[in-house]
Amino acid sequence: MGQLEGRIAIITGAGDGIGAGMARRFAEEGAKIVIAELNCDTGKAMETELGASGAFIETDASDKLAVEAMIEYAVRKWGRLDILVNNAWGGGHVGRIENKSVAMMNHGLGVGFLGPFWAMQAAHKIMKPVGYGRIINICSLNGVNAHMGTAEYNTSKEALRAASRTAAREWAESGITCNVICPAAKSAAFHSMMDKHPELLASTDSANPMGRIGDCYDDIAPVALFLASEESRYLTGNTLYVDGGSHINGANWVPDLDE
Repeated sequence: MGQLEGRIAIITGAGDGIGAGMARRFAEEGAKIVIAELNCDTGKAMETELGASGAFIETDASDKLAVEAMIEYAVRKWGRLDILVNNAWGGGHVGRIENKSVAMMNHGLGVGFLGPFWAMQAAHKIMKPVGYGRIINICSLNGVNAHMGTAEYNTSKEALRAASRTAAREWAESGITCNVICPAAKSAAFHSMMDKHPELLASTDSANPMGRIGDCYDDIAPVALFLASEESRYLTGNTLYVDGGSHINGANWVPDLDE
């Protein structure tokens, strides 16, 4: 019997990176996974990989109707919803805060905060009547450490952390836990950022107290598994820094920014 035997989970952005790592780990532990992914190619590939344990639904994580449909799909497909992981991110532009446009900020808040917020609301309606739920929100050290160049990302992730703590307080009596992971992992988003800003690459591993950036499957997914399991039943409203210690003194993050 796996730790998540018989559980039903939704993971947004499960087509690659941290989302894919969590999907694989959860499925190995017995869960059925709704792969909520905007990229149809990676979403379908993950569905094929997971076989009977996976079901793909094309999902724009910034669209209220889409995230509500995602929740409805899980219930229609497998009868209920036990675990919601808000992981998806849609990319952004690295630049100084004075140059951030309304469109950039709206995009960041839509994908990073409002979409997950709406998903939490929709999931609550399913979880509260049965008195059980696990919500895991993937946030970021970018916001905690105020990394330069990513104001829309930082802002949305810190807003989501605040909402997570509030949800944890309000929903605790309903048997629903809500926790946050701030990871440091060599995900697809990490590699995309390094491709655009190679000046950061040399310092990323060396700046980490453990001397390396984490692996999505081996380092991040096991902590998400714990938060998704019955073993975490007395833990809620917390932020777990799964980052090799990067949060302790702050990570070195100084990209070359246009004036």
